[in-house]
Amino acid sequence: MRANKRTQITILLFMDSFLIHVAYFLALCFRFKFINVNMKEIINSYSENFLRICGIVLIYIFLFAIYKQYRSIWTIASIEEFSLGVLATISALFIVVVLSLLDENRIPIMVTVMAGVIIILECNGMRIGLRIVKRIFSYLKIERDVDVKRVLVVGAGSAGSMVINECKKNSKWKKKIIVLVDDNKEKLGTFVAGIKVEGNREMIPELVKTKNIQEIIITISLLKEKDLKEIIYYCKKTSAQIKIMPGVSEIIDGKFNLSKIRDVDVEDLLGREPIELDLDGIADYIEDKVILVTGGGGSIGSELCRQIVKFNPRELIILDIYENNAYNIQNELLEYKEDLNLKTLIGSVRDRERLRYIYSKYKPQVIFHAAAHKHVPLMEENPTEAIKNNVIGTLNVAEFASEFKVEKFILISTDKAVNPTNIMGATKRICEMIIQAIDEESETEFVAVRFGNVLGSNGSVVPLFKRQIAKGGPITLTHMDITRYFMTIPEASQLVLQAVDYAKGGEIFVLDMGSPVKIYDLAENLIRLSGYEPGKDIKLNIIGLRPGEKLYEELLMKEEGLINTEHERIFIEKLSTVSFKVLKGQINELMDTVIVGNEDMLRVKLKELVPGYKRGNN
Repeated sequence: MRANKRTQITILLFMDSFLIHVAYFLALCFRFKFINVNMKEIINSYSENFLRICGIVLIYIFLFAIYKQYRSIWTIASIEEFSLGVLATISALFIVVVLSLLDENRIPIMVTVMAGVIIILECNGMRIGLRIVKRIFSYLKIERDVDVKRVLVVGAGSAGSMVINECKKNSKWKKKIIVLVDDNKEKLGTFVAGIKVEGNREMIPELVKTKNIQEIIITISLLKEKDLKEIIYYCKKTSAQIKIMPGVSEIIDGKFNLSKIRDVDVEDLLGREPIELDLDGIADYIEDKVILVTGGGGSIGSELCRQIVKFNPRELIILDIYENNAYNIQNELLEYKEDLNLKTLIGSVRDRERLRYIYSKYKPQVIFHAAAHKHVPLMEENPTEAIKNNVIGTLNVAEFASEFKVEKFILISTDKAVNPTNIMGATKRICEMIIQAIDEESETEFVAVRFGNVLGSNGSVVPLFKRQIAKGGPITLTHMDITRYFMTIPEASQLVLQAVDYAKGGEIFVLDMGSPVKIYDLAENLIRLSGYEPGKDIKLNIIGLRPGEKLYEELLMKEEGLINTEHERIFIEKLSTVSFKVLKGQINELMDTVIVGNEDMLRVKLKELVPGYKRGNN
């Protein structure tokens, strides 16, 4: 225990002991006041019962400890802590009264009960007083600080109240809530945590101007895409900085504070509904298990790791070829959970000897295979590397999973595997075929989860657009009409974990990506969120489709070929499979072509393996 914590507990123990003695002395005063007993006799009565009162003090302190009165942070105490304090006092009073009835020379019962009431007021009042004093000092500091930002909060609900209270109790955030807005007409003119609701979303520009607002915080977590876009539209009419409070899924693992609030980003415009997960089902196959994530340092792999640690694995193993990414996610996870049993390994999925060593030493029970080359244009220029890493890497990891009797193996796939027009998509379709084929003859449950683009991933257009905006433009677009299906990284990772709970072996799970997004509209929204005007401040240049790129990504789901699962956003696509022996023979022939280095022949072999593969743009 840290020294300052021990000091705080010691002070509380001393104050409680002193206040309980004071409570009994005051109770004696009240008791004997009505029979004209002078103060000298009251002091004598107190002295005669001093040892009894000391014993009573121990009972009260013991009950206070049982009810965590010495472990609570009283500067941020709530009604729950106060209620526990009252309950602790009543419990102690009950015990003292029962023991008093057994003592012939007891302190009068009326004095004991009266002292109990005074203790409730004294001890609990002292603790809540600490919070009041801190709040006063924090308020005075905020009032004197010239750097404090004047803030407008959108949303007069519980989330808005949390933000207001956080700003009030902690001056380090340097924010002063000035006004609230909410579209609920019944809330207009009411107060939330002392702040008045003075309008709706349409009044944001006017209130920002009249109240000299410097920052706007959007605190409504369940906003539809249309509503969020409209609120941001009104916010962008002002010069104030725009922030947004994260959804419940982003703060459920820890106490909320203002550091969780972030800038409004293009991901917020997707308008996704929160994902409902069967936490017990996911915990069943992760909790107390050894989990291996290949490509664990990448955008999808690292988010899988973040989600996995919430379900208490016995050991988490990160495997990645790129040491910087692996190092970064290692540090992040250990900061989040200090006692996490984590192994960070550097190695390639192409290296069979390295893989055999890892499997034999760590004996993983569940494997998430996210390691892959994913950049479409780069893989068009380097087809042999795409095949060696994606196809051979997946074959290696899968074969060892079967050999070492891993319980579950999950391949992270892509929508580009559907009727692929590029090398990357064709290789990922072969990976799916490997998973389906090996599942037929293995004790391990092999499944694949297929989804589209993820916003903010290393291969996403969003980081590219942000870099281009930071340089003053222009933003480069391949085509005016190009569309894609998008999902946020946490959203995709959570659905992957849920899909695996439904696995029986051999399935290709398909995630519902929602409505397609026009990349041109995405670019314009990103420019506006950055404080610029599209076409005027930041130009948009059309450069043409890149090699292997589709104008429209095909739907991940075809209604006639899908099977529903228990989750409304997860489906199963059952595709025909070939025998693993035949497939492996075809892959060996493909590798012979890779060794020769004839790219034209390589594409012919790919077409034999993946009949839906068509080279070029559509």
